[in-house]
Amino acid sequence: MYNPRVPDSQREIMLSTSKLLAPALLALAALLSGCTVDSVAVKRYEMQGLQQAVASQQADLTHLKVTGDRQHQELKGLQSDATQRIIATIQQQVEPPKCPPVPEPRACDTESRDTGTSDRVKGKLVVGEVEKAFLVGPNFVYDARIDSGAETSSMDARNVQRFERDGQEWVRFDIPVPGKDDAFETLEREVARNVRIIQANEEGHERRAVVELQFRIGDHEQKAEFTLADRAHLTYTLLIGRNILRDVMLIDVGREYGTELPRSIRTSATGSN
Repeated sequence: MYNPRVPDSQREIMLSTSKLLAPALLALAALLSGCTVDSVAVKRYEMQGLQQAVASQQADLTHLKVTGDRQHQELKGLQSDATQRIIATIQQQVEPPKCPPVPEPRACDTESRDTGTSDRVKGKLVVGEVEKAFLVGPNFVYDARIDSGAETSSMDARNVQRFERDGQEWVRFDIPVPGKDDAFETLEREVARNVRIIQANEEGHERRAVVELQFRIGDHEQKAEFTLADRAHLTYTLLIGRNILRDVMLIDVGREYGTELPRSIRTSATGSN
């Protein structure tokens, strides 16, 4: 706009300046316009890259999941096969239990079951005042007197002779053969101990040997101590005392021969009837 107050020289300077600034302003505007377009293009490029990366990761995860599932199924199959092989091996090595064969019925054998008869009360043998007693060794059957008043059992012995064997005291003696008068059999036994017997009508005392003898009454058999004594003046060859009766037998004083020896003993032993 023309102003008559501005000198011509100043107007020329301003015109020249405006001419010089116009291209610069145009360049600046173009530059600013170009930066905005490049920034938007860069942001769009970055978003596309992120989307591609996410898609790639999702594909990798899907692949890993499929691979893991397949490996898991393979491991399960291998474990199942191994278990079946172990079971098959155990079944081959361990023989299954078998029921034992049913035994055939045995024929009745009354002789083998004949072990003697005896009454018992709370496990104790019930005996009468007199019982048949089988002496093991000589296999003699005697009538034995059951006497709870005697402390030690007694055996009729004659011609008692002491001697030494292997540094131990032994005794040799004769016992009567049942059913045969003046018939005796000689036995030898180690002396278990000695007892002193004081006679009421004699001065001093008698030293008697005590030996162990095995005997049987009814279905009861045991080894016990017997004092060796001459019982020729007495009725019974054997006397069963408290050392045998204790915790083993009960006496029924109103009874005799309440027990019975096995048939095999009764038919083969000397003195049985």
